[in-house]
Amino acid sequence: MSSLDQKNIMLDPQKLKNDFPIFKSHRTLTYLDSGATSLKPKAVIDKITEYYETYSANIHRGIYKISELASQEYEDTRIVVSTFIHSNRPEEVIFTRNATEGINLVASTIGSDTVSAGDEIVTTVMEHHANFVPWQQLAFATGADLKVIDINNNYELAITNDELQKAQNKSIDLKGVVTDRTKIFAVTLVSNVLGTINPVKEIIAAAKKINPHIITVVDAAQAVPHMQIDVQDLGCDFLVFSSHKMLGPTGVGVLWGRYGLFKKMSPYQYGGDMIRSVSISETTFAEAPHKFEAGTPHIAGVIGLKEAIKYLYHIGLKHIHAHEKDVASYAISRLNKEFGENIKIFGPSAIEYRSGIVSFQLEGIHPHDIAQILDEHDIAVRAGHHCAMPLHTALGVPATTRASFYIYNDEEDVERLIEGLKKVRNVFRGR
Repeated sequence: MSSLDQKNIMLDPQKLKNDFPIFKSHRTLTYLDSGATSLKPKAVIDKITEYYETYSANIHRGIYKISELASQEYEDTRIVVSTFIHSNRPEEVIFTRNATEGINLVASTIGSDTVSAGDEIVTTVMEHHANFVPWQQLAFATGADLKVIDINNNYELAITNDELQKAQNKSIDLKGVVTDRTKIFAVTLVSNVLGTINPVKEIIAAAKKINPHIITVVDAAQAVPHMQIDVQDLGCDFLVFSSHKMLGPTGVGVLWGRYGLFKKMSPYQYGGDMIRSVSISETTFAEAPHKFEAGTPHIAGVIGLKEAIKYLYHIGLKHIHAHEKDVASYAISRLNKEFGENIKIFGPSAIEYRSGIVSFQLEGIHPHDIAQILDEHDIAVRAGHHCAMPLHTALGVPATTRASFYIYNDEEDVERLIEGLKKVRNVFRGR
């Protein structure tokens, strides 16, 4: 068995908290903002420290021992990531600064080379700005049409059919949405506001049935840390995610893409490790993945990502996903019971179609006020539009309060949130 095989262990948040040094520094912290960034286990922190203390050298250049060790650790991470998302080969894994840069890389290279005036780019209203604005700006620059899929009354993409989904027959009809003029289809796997898990596999299959040449881009930043991902099974052409949302360090992202597409794509940036040879008259470039990794990367961060993936494997993505759904379901039940008609919770009604994200509005109280008062009681939530302004416009609200749960959260954290919200309500009743 591989050392990365998932274990069949019980997920115990209270025990797992012992692995996270931040809970020793902030003993009363209730952290409910993993949708923004996850906390870091000591194993990841130690791995980063190990690099700086024992083999802190640049990669792919030196022929001395510590440089070769750093290079090996860095490239080992590429193999681990490839295995983690079930890609065909490690060369399909590009390291970026974050998921946002991965999307911009695709938009600036194959997007710019492919899209022309009169073409179509399709995305959805529930996208994070990172998977909306690059495509919007590409449409503006090229004269292409930007088509935006709306959501239905159950906070799912309007292209889905509730009855078909309930019957476990996710047949999706994209006629009129995708045409032979559609060049790019960009969609999130999990909404960072609604928690909606989109049937991306079925969406991509439906899109490619109409237009086999369409390029599909999946934002999996809110999915990869929480559920098993198989890029081959999804059928997408590109997929992005960020290290910092999956227990790893900030400043590292992953762009996965089909190797045949990478071979055709122009470089995104120039210089450093992406060069094969340079003369006065011409420059030739390395093959993927190095063609898209110009300059010295975040070496320690990439190595830390490998350790984060090993930690997730040890727990098991199936266990993580099941646990988060249980906590989210409990949170929704408790919020509705305590606040009734005074609270509005956004996201699918069926828990099987949502992740561990619960966004809500408490009647008469602005989300920023809620977050500020909760912080006074060491409860960390996110308030605002969560980098999803078009979605909030569609919801008819300027902002929401978001609690996002992860492996170190349990029902006790939900109860602290409930008690905190009661205190918020009491403050505003007294005004």
